Amino acid sequence: MKMEKKDPLYRSFGYAFQGIFTCVRKERNMKIHCVAAVLVVIAGVILKISAIEWCICMVLFGLVMALEHVNTAVEAVVDMVTEEYHPLAKVAKDTAAGAVLIAAMMAAIAGCIIFLPKIVQILQ
Repeated sequence: MKMEKKDPLYRSFGYAFQGIFTCVRKERNMKIHCVAAVLVVIAGVILKISAIEWCICMVLFGLVMALEHVNTAVEAVVDMVTEEYHPLAKVAKDTAAGAVLIAAMMAAIAGCIIFLPKIVQILQ
């Protein structure tokens, strides 16, 4: 058995960053997630959220964006394998998209729990 030569670690990171930049550049929903993240960061600075609240926001940013990358990968692989309609291709694509939607909805709910009381307090 022949041993495969592995890429150096810095190349592996380079490929990963390429994947991130490609997804941000080409995927509309990823652009929306990035804008939402920037708006949350701005709101967090203005409303002076706590360290724990920042950690919650960062974890949720990571979860939603990572799932968007997985969704993009699933869609690319399915499209590469078949151009014709197939019920299993639909299941793969819809399920991956559903995972992103669930994470985004939970992130939005968590955002409301964190930010709405602070906004209400300012408005009183």
